[in-house]
Amino acid sequence: MADGSGGMRGRVCLVTGATLGIGRATAVGLARQGARVGIVGRSRERGEAVRAEIAREAGASAVELFLGDLSSQAEVRRIAGEVRARFGRLDVLVSNAGVYTRRRESTVDGIETQLAVNHLAPFLLTRLLLDLLTASAPARVVVVSSEAHRGARIPWDDLQGERKYSGLRAYANTKLMNLLFVRELARRTAGTGVTVNALHPGVVATELLFGGWAPLRLLRPFLRTPEQGASTSVWLASSAEVEGVTGRYFRDEREVVPSRAALDDEAARRLWKISEELTGLSSSS
Repeated sequence: MADGSGGMRGRVCLVTGATLGIGRATAVGLARQGARVGIVGRSRERGEAVRAEIAREAGASAVELFLGDLSSQAEVRRIAGEVRARFGRLDVLVSNAGVYTRRRESTVDGIETQLAVNHLAPFLLTRLLLDLLTASAPARVVVVSSEAHRGARIPWDDLQGERKYSGLRAYANTKLMNLLFVRELARRTAGTGVTVNALHPGVVATELLFGGWAPLRLLRPFLRTPEQGASTSVWLASSAEVEGVTGRYFRDEREVVPSRAALDDEAARRLWKISEELTGLSSSS
């Protein structure tokens, strides 16, 4: 993907959740390598400010803002349409956006919020942009997961926590879903020139973390910075070291073995089918 100097000049990258924390740092890192970067966020005011900051910090002018709430499937579809209209190609898609809720909440689509944002949004956006990625191959999909997936299980009989809900458990389950999605997508895109990998960014001082576990603010000096958390995302998006590598899980720019549940091919296929049903997609979409 990158040239000999590690540059991304001429490449087009899209980063979700890019107006704060790890996503913002990822966008800066890719822009610094010369990439044309699209950032996805909900707030126009914050998005415009971050776009200007990224352009200034990275010395880049090609930073574009896509506004939308990823909890809404209609907005995910609109964002995908705008990306297709404004970008003639797409070399890298970084699915970074995530959310944590202590209590069960539902989106405008009637879907539990963590499931909608952490799993279904990247599933849907990737599927809608997959032909553009394939046409731009070699291309890469990077999914931010978490070590929180260890110990998680997919509650097939209560996927949306309607009978029993724990915010922490639901979050961990969606991080497991990220890895199962990566595994199945890698199988389906084999030989196309599109690679897909997941990563754990570490324990990073972000609003997502503090929003879920407020006492951790006291540990801020000991936590990773967003820039440190973004390093593996940027590396997976740009490094020649992982050219052609797909379906893997990384931490600190090294491959690690995920949980046994994350290696379950049958579960990956089952989740894919359910995700198609929940997003209104078909296997040919």
